[in-house]
Amino acid sequence: MAPEMPHKIDVHSHFLPPAYQDALKKHGHANPDGMPYVPGWSPEEHLALMDKLNISKSILSISSPGCHILPGDDDLARSLTRDCNKYASDLKKQHPSRFAYFAALPLPDVKGSLEEIPKAIAEGCDGFVFMTNAHGVYLGDPELDPIFDELNERKALLFIHPTTPQCPCSPEAIAAGEKPVKATPFAGKFPTPMLDFFFDTARVVSNLFMSGTIKRCPNLRIILPHLGGASPPLLSRWTGFGKLVPGPWQAMEESDVVEAYKTQIWFDMAGFAFPSQIRSLLYGVGVPHSRLMYGSDFPFTRADGVELLLGQMDHGVKELFNEEEIQDLYHRNAEKLLALNET
Repeated sequence: MAPEMPHKIDVHSHFLPPAYQDALKKHGHANPDGMPYVPGWSPEEHLALMDKLNISKSILSISSPGCHILPGDDDLARSLTRDCNKYASDLKKQHPSRFAYFAALPLPDVKGSLEEIPKAIAEGCDGFVFMTNAHGVYLGDPELDPIFDELNERKALLFIHPTTPQCPCSPEAIAAGEKPVKATPFAGKFPTPMLDFFFDTARVVSNLFMSGTIKRCPNLRIILPHLGGASPPLLSRWTGFGKLVPGPWQAMEESDVVEAYKTQIWFDMAGFAFPSQIRSLLYGVGVPHSRLMYGSDFPFTRADGVELLLGQMDHGVKELFNEEEIQDLYHRNAEKLLALNET
């Protein structure tokens, strides 16, 4: 990369401990979300990529499908969550200047999650990672209110990551009490991350607001992935529709959502942010550059892909931002957010 570009803090990067890789392959996730394989990963590989691309620190998290990988098996989820969080804690202690981490929780297991939160905090986590849904239970569902209330009380930092959409998927299925199924119309044609990850992020953004969760949890700080996925261009749609048509939701003013974007929510730039996607958030919604942070999505984005996308980003930010603003995007915004997390 160009030597004149500033160092970066990577808020969207993943780790896959050996036990987690084995569990995915053993329990039906050898091709997670339609991807061709579970990526290999090691701390050494990660550090080598960081050194090559001038990434000073990576905030690690478990990616999709999370740690609750077998519907109904809370014991497996709790054990896998504990193993992953302990691994991340130990890694942070070994490389305190290079690695931080967002702890996993065994959602939708509320009891197990409430038990894990204080353990993870005591071990030094820097926040928590939630998938957009856990076996069809979406963030903002009342079932998860005790967890959000606990994290709000602790003024926690929450990183949201998309996963495969799941739902009963029809009023009839819901009325019949049918279990959620994967909602992937393009399964076998496109991997879920290509399109449906963005749509699931948009679902969660609207649900967190219209369920009242964001308003009820003002101390909770949230990082949305991939510049908010498909949510920015849909903002006027769901806020306007929610006011015009009565329903079991809290109607929102668009201006109130934008204000929350400026005070309570941050966005990572992982993926294909340039040349077009970033403009929807900046100019369509009016989110300031102070809410944006670098993300690589390694190793689910391969090392050569991370380098390619960073090259596009280095070019793109020079067209949109001045030198001081680029410093903010690449590391200062994350430094400020993580410093808040340490107070």
